[in-house]
Amino acid sequence: MRALWFIGGLVSMGLGMVGAAVPLLPTVPFMLLAAFCFARSSTRLHDWLLDHRVFGPPIHAWRENGAISRRAKVYATVSIAAAFSLSLILDVRALILLIQAGVLLCVLLFIWTRPDGPPPEPTD
Repeated sequence: MRALWFIGGLVSMGLGMVGAAVPLLPTVPFMLLAAFCFARSSTRLHDWLLDHRVFGPPIHAWRENGAISRRAKVYATVSIAAAFSLSLILDVRALILLIQAGVLLCVLLFIWTRPDGPPPEPTD
């Protein structure tokens, strides 16, 4: 079973890293999933992910406060608007657009009702 958790962690981490470069693919949810999987399979990779300077802080913010940073909320909103705009440009059927709009609005509602988390610490 540990091997399956490990593979799931690697796949999630890979998708999260791709998401850092591809605008419509989320990064943090995949990193949260990777941390969850690594907690059950690899202490070393779990600790590395939590201590990572880029991926660690959002994971800690989510675990401690269920928080999503304001910057991430804005980025998610812009990405969702871009995805929906693409559907409009591609002239997707009205029923599909309605379903997509409903799902995306629910996602936005979830994201924007999460706390912003602590402000970033100033660097000296």
